[in-house]
Amino acid sequence: MDVAAQELSLFLKDEVATENLGRGLATVVVQAGQGAIVFLEGNLGTGKTTLSRGVMRGLGHDGAVKSPTYTIVEPYEHLSPPAYHFDLYRLGDPEELEYMGIRDYFQGQSLCLIEWPERGQGILPDPDLWIRLSVSGDGRKALVSAATAVGVGLQARLAAIPLSSVRG
Repeated sequence: MDVAAQELSLFLKDEVATENLGRGLATVVVQAGQGAIVFLEGNLGTGKTTLSRGVMRGLGHDGAVKSPTYTIVEPYEHLSPPAYHFDLYRLGDPEELEYMGIRDYFQGQSLCLIEWPERGQGILPDPDLWIRLSVSGDGRKALVSAATAVGVGLQARLAAIPLSSVRG
């Protein structure tokens, strides 16, 4: 199947809008009834962790959401679907992921958000969605690309919902 869908381009005017994109992503994943692998790319400070916070809050997590820069993964197994937030920024070698049993996280119906996925190249599976964040004026630009059939469905659902309506 050719999954080369158009890229969804969104302007995120502030942190709230970035978090709302995450909430929207959580909504469409729940609607789809299946897990997903989402790569989050962008320079430091572009909103990857803010977007991840929105996803976790959209799935019902009330506590803090911080980037697992030193622990590499923060599990949110109490959510439905279970979610895992990875930050590979400090990863020295992609092979380190094998030692932590990375493949186990991608079994079943979990949602995996992966910051700095390029650092896990060769070990990580292909993503369903790829979200690239960049600074754009006073806000952020988010480019959402589908890489699989699952991703095409998620991207289409995400494009169809007004992100301002997913405020918590």
